[in-house]
Formats: sequence, C-alpha cells, structure tokens
Amino acid sequence: MHGPVLLSWLLAALTAAAGGHCLARLRRSPCTAHAADRPAAASRHAYESDAAEALMGFGMAAMAVSGSTVPAAVWAWLFGAPAVAFLLAAAGGPARRAHRLHHAVGGLTMTYMALAMGAGSGHGHHHPAGAGTPLLTGALLFYFGGYSLWAGVRLLGAPATAAQGAAGLPTATAGLPRACRLSMGIGMFAMLLTM
Repeated sequence: MHGPVLLSWLLAALTAAAGGHCLARLRRSPCTAHAADRPAAASRHAYESDAAEALMGFGMAAMAVSGSTVPAAVWAWLFGAPAVAFLLAAAGGPARRAHRLHHAVGGLTMTYMALAMGAGSGHGHHHPAGAGTPLLTGALLFYFGGYSLWAGVRLLGAPATAAQGAAGLPTATAGLPRACRLSMGIGMFAMLLTM
C-alpha cells in the first residue's frame, strides 16, 4: 500500500480487528450453536458471510502492511477464487444475491489492487501513486464510499441491546457485525485512495 507507514499500520489494525471478530462469529456459527433456532438457509448464509468477511479483514490487514513483498499472483488467487465463487453463487439463484455480489466485488477489488501493486512496483515495498486504471479505481471508490455511508447509517439505526460477555459483564452486540462491515468498507476505500 502506498502512503504513510502509520496509515498502513492503523488500517491493518482496524481490518485485522474486524477480521478477528468475524472469525470469532464463525467459530460460534449457527452450524454449531443454536442451529435448531434458524432455518438451514440462514445458517449457511451466516457461515458464508462470516467466512468471507474474516478472509477479507485478515487479507486487507496483510496487504496493507506487506505491500508488494508478497507476489501479486498469491494475492490474486487468494481473493480472486472466492470472488468467482461468489459470482457463481449469485448467478445460481436470487437468495442473498446482493450480499454475494458485494463479496464478489470486494474480492475482485482486492485482486485488482494486488495486480496493480505488482505491475506498478519494480523493487520497493510500495507501488507508485497512480497505479491501476483511474476510471476503474474511481468507480470502486464511489462504490465503497457509498457502501461505507450506507453501512454507517445502518449502524446508527441498530438497536442498542446488551448481552452478557464471557466475564458476565454486559457487552453491546447488536451493531458489532455492522461495525465490522463499516470498518472493512472504510478500509477498502482507504486502500483504493492510496493507489
């Protein structure tokens, strides 16, 4: 990622925290807890969504700090394969199509940034500003900027409920998945801005 080192580390911390929360949700997924309370389709969707968001969060964190030290082909496979899977799943049926398309756009955007980094960096750890196609980068900035605003509005409208944490202390949980999606949308926007 091109830009100040502090920004890269802050972005990595933000997206790794979001990925960690998604991974924690994945561990106590509807497949293992409260499976009888939810329909099978909702359980599969929640598991699929948590897995995709955990991969995206940790991948964004790794890409933010490692830059072009990892070959672009590795990033392209890591994000491109799930993106294609989400595209095929979205084409296969109307259930959760918008959500799957969003994950596909995220994976394809990460692939695009990785390939632009690989093409734009000769020897250093960062790619030069202006790598990538300006029109495509602008369209993706528009998409993730709009998504971040939409996710922020949804987060503000989330009901304030509390649940008992591991230590018995109340923890606000209603907005955590939305906050993770918002932070990853902002992270994607910030990574695109530095291209």
